[in-house]
Amino acid sequence: MTAYPLADPGLVDALGAALRAADFSSDGIDGLLGEQAGAALVGGTWWPALRATRRAPVQKQALATLIRLFLLGSTEPEADVAAAFGGLAVDDLVDGGVLARDDHGVRALLDIRPHGSDDADYLVVADQDASMRSGAVAHDHVLGIGGASMSLAQAVIRTPAARALDLGTGCGVQALHMNGHCGEIVATDTNPRALALAAATARLNQMNWDLRDGSLFEPVAGQTFDLIVSNPPFVVGTGAQDYIYRDSGIVGDGVSRHLIENARTHLNPGGIAQILANWVVYDEENWDERIRTWVDASGLDAWGVQRELADPITYVSLWVSDAGESPVEAARRGADWLDWFEREGIVGVGMGSVTLRRPVEDRPADVVIEEITAAGQEVTGFEAQAWFNRRDFLRATSDADLLAARLRTAPVFLESQSLPGDDGWQQVSASVTRPGGPGAVLGVDEVLTALIAGCRGEVPLGALITLLADFHGVDADALAEAAMPSVREAIGRGILFVVE
Repeated sequence: MTAYPLADPGLVDALGAALRAADFSSDGIDGLLGEQAGAALVGGTWWPALRATRRAPVQKQALATLIRLFLLGSTEPEADVAAAFGGLAVDDLVDGGVLARDDHGVRALLDIRPHGSDDADYLVVADQDASMRSGAVAHDHVLGIGGASMSLAQAVIRTPAARALDLGTGCGVQALHMNGHCGEIVATDTNPRALALAAATARLNQMNWDLRDGSLFEPVAGQTFDLIVSNPPFVVGTGAQDYIYRDSGIVGDGVSRHLIENARTHLNPGGIAQILANWVVYDEENWDERIRTWVDASGLDAWGVQRELADPITYVSLWVSDAGESPVEAARRGADWLDWFEREGIVGVGMGSVTLRRPVEDRPADVVIEEITAAGQEVTGFEAQAWFNRRDFLRATSDADLLAARLRTAPVFLESQSLPGDDGWQQVSASVTRPGGPGAVLGVDEVLTALIAGCRGEVPLGALITLLADFHGVDADALAEAAMPSVREAIGRGILFVVE
């Protein structure tokens, strides 16, 4: 067996051909499993998928065997495996680190699975996670497609970029998604095994990435990019590097800090960096203190979003269970980890994303750091790009220009909260929400509610404010001055927009 799996390009090509011949694709697997068994497998319940593969028709037996090998982690008779791969010899796959023999048959050593996007279906090569094998994962374990990688892929702005960097590529999920809109892709990692599997992922999908070994920005010293994407080993800990995929070897939240503070050096003017990050919280009331300091030091425009604030036990439990260690080892590691949190005075860990942009012009950075935890309000690439566009518009547009403009309301909901009182229900608060918009919520009073409802793109904003002022018997200029901060906030949140 070679030092790392799939080191032979010819074997990778033959593997890809065999998988495609068996229809080992998202559509092929969905068709064989059916909607319910497929959904159960995505949710972590494997046995309905096993049942479905056992009932597969003769012409789908090759696909059924591949599903059991790579997606269910089962051991299969060698004759069935040989048949599933057609003309590709089992010996070659064993020598290439894809399969292994044991007393019961043949099993997969790698996690190879289709990964569909809006416009393509890919094959991704990674290591099998703890749920598909016995014992703890290896020190150089290469993580497959997970919640964090998909969250980042969803959040990346997909405008064309000449040159992009995937920092901490792992098995290459981000590079896969960038390939469709980026000319040149540099992908780095400190784990040689990850680079080997990323190379296999790239070749299986007929892509060509510049893969480089090294830590943080070292492999691209002196180079700049239009897009930087990073799902780094951001786990907050003592600095020990038990598992490369999660532990940076840097104490605390140092890896997130380094990436944010140093991104500017490697961005072209107008360039974007999108980073998943964790940060230490010493005071829940000031959860944003550390990340705001880093962003301010970067000198970049920024939209930082905390999706979750995890307490120490929740945070440590998440990562201890992720590695598949024995209960005794997990308990020991978890206790040591919590002791460290206690000594450091850490009350929680912020978990989220930071989208950075290097301004084209010389001006102060535009920074917003906020908490958005609601389901359905995840950051998407479309929303991130629109967020920057709206901030640019507001910075370039005076209040006088806005008063002369015709505004229109996006599709929104008006929600109110009331409490029962002596005279019936008494409204205590109200807000306008744009569904699907991260943080697109604006508190409103009676006047602002009427103003937003009146924005139909037909008359200038100033005229609407004058009508409202007359109705309420107040000075129009005073009402305009009071309303403009809320109008700007509504535009910034995509609740209102200017009709061209």
